[in-house]
Amino acid sequence: MMDKITTFLWFDGQAEAAAKFYTGLFPDSHIDTLTRTPMDYPGGKEGEVITVAFTLSGRSFIAMNGGPDHPFTDAISLTIDCADQAEVDRYWDALSDGGAPVACGWIRDRFGLSWQVTPRILPPLLADPDRAKTRRVMEAMIQMVKIDVATIEAAAKG
Repeated sequence: MMDKITTFLWFDGQAEAAAKFYTGLFPDSHIDTLTRTPMDYPGGKEGEVITVAFTLSGRSFIAMNGGPDHPFTDAISLTIDCADQAEVDRYWDALSDGGAPVACGWIRDRFGLSWQVTPRILPPLLADPDRAKTRRVMEAMIQMVKIDVATIEAAAKG
């Protein structure tokens, strides 16, 4: 069953490859349906995959091969809640294969989609009422590309 709200992602001919990559990376994930176009259209040819409905960690997504006119930007990203450094490293390594690290835990994958690989401890530390602690954590974070949990924890302790 599809979620009430589904994230729709526009690709330039890579929808099926992206869906296979993402569903292989995250637990509780699978491809639901592939739809092939019955005719030629500006983004593809008759018989090619036009959409891929897939589930990522229990959430619905649709990837469409719409052509090159609408590439991804950092204006939208997907955040991965990581339990620990090992999980940060696992997702970071997978997404960086053919991708490009950005800053502060952000990375652009090989398909151009932006991700935030975020250790679970970071958001509460940035929201802590102790403003000196949040400043130290923020100062540490903005120096990083991939987030290092030990360094964040050390900054929180002062």
